[in-house]
Amino acid sequence: MLSETPSHPVVPTFSVAERDRRWDLARGFMERAGLDALLVHGEHEDAGAAPFAYDTWFTNDRPGTTVVFPRAGDPVSLFPMEMFAKGHLESARRGEILWIPPRDVRASRDSRAVADTLHELGLRTATVGVVGLDGAPPWHPEGIMPYRLWAALLEEFPDVEFRPVGMDLARLVMPLGTEEVAAVRHSAGIGDAMVRAMVDAAAPGVPESEVYAAGMAAAHARGTTPAAMHFWTGPDPLARGLPPWSYRPQAPRVLQDGDVVSAEVFSNLGGRHTQHQVTIAVGEPHVDLLRAAGVARAAYEAALGAMRPGRTFADVVGAIREVLEAADGWEFGPSIHALNPPIALSGFPADGGRQVSGAEAYPPEPQHPTMNGGLVLEPGMTFALEPNYVYGRHLAYLGGTVVIGDDGPVELNPYTAQILHAPARR
Repeated sequence: MLSETPSHPVVPTFSVAERDRRWDLARGFMERAGLDALLVHGEHEDAGAAPFAYDTWFTNDRPGTTVVFPRAGDPVSLFPMEMFAKGHLESARRGEILWIPPRDVRASRDSRAVADTLHELGLRTATVGVVGLDGAPPWHPEGIMPYRLWAALLEEFPDVEFRPVGMDLARLVMPLGTEEVAAVRHSAGIGDAMVRAMVDAAAPGVPESEVYAAGMAAAHARGTTPAAMHFWTGPDPLARGLPPWSYRPQAPRVLQDGDVVSAEVFSNLGGRHTQHQVTIAVGEPHVDLLRAAGVARAAYEAALGAMRPGRTFADVVGAIREVLEAADGWEFGPSIHALNPPIALSGFPADGGRQVSGAEAYPPEPQHPTMNGGLVLEPGMTFALEPNYVYGRHLAYLGGTVVIGDDGPVELNPYTAQILHAPARR
């Protein structure tokens, strides 16, 4: 067993008490909403960043299941394939804490298995809250429930009132418990280690894929398997997303003096996610990059001033917008969004990117309004604070994860709330 060292700190875990806290919250939610059960459809386990994985909140287990939770009983987890059962059994043999016992596991989660479970639990004429029908940013604006599964359930249960409750449940689970906050802190520490490894690896003559690999290796060595990071390099990269060599057969770029590594690093522990915005200058940074970073940093500090219990998400967005609108460049993307789960997102102007040469060839973007601005901040909520700004083609993206504390914000990643520097020569 590893003793605690800077490279291998003790890993926080979720106890049976945390299970009971969550299940009691769910039962209270069903009682207040007049629900007889919850039906929760989770996304495939390899979904990547911002997964729709509310099933894991109930199970503390492998994502990609469907959960049926009767108000008067314990949740039932429906597995997508037999390999899930094999992993469950192996964990039991090792003595790991499992929240769902074998008696409450089902071998399939197709429409027949879900219907059989509803019949088994006496829910033929019930009111069932469904998680998976509501829109879920950023990847599922129309919901995630499969059409054929949903159509089959509606046909077989004409006397059941199925009610979308995804957003209500998301608001319920967003203020994290003490054990969850500990997991977020640990995840944030892993994220910082990933970024430091990337800074150490970045230098002229180094393929960008080696910088990427250094960050991912730091995460794997610390006991987590994050989603693939967003990663671009160049003298003035103006993009967000997976590196092109991850989806097209082409060679990674080789870094040069004056380049920038622009990345969004994702870390997680036990389904509690952190995000880290990374701008690494290789050698001397361009003056416009420094100007953009100054604006982004001022917006970061303005947001921290507004991130207090009782304020709204719109208040925080307003504080950021006041700084950005006073400058004479443009905002690339959202500057803050909720985490765990990502149910609130700051809006940003749609016309800024039209200034970029070549943008006129693409369809115009719609306006980007703030989502869920009325969300009232509570202790335990987590946010990705990621202000960004552009001068010319020079994009500065800064920030990391912030937790709402009892008296104000707690910065978990001040390291990435600044331009980072890799030397021009090793």
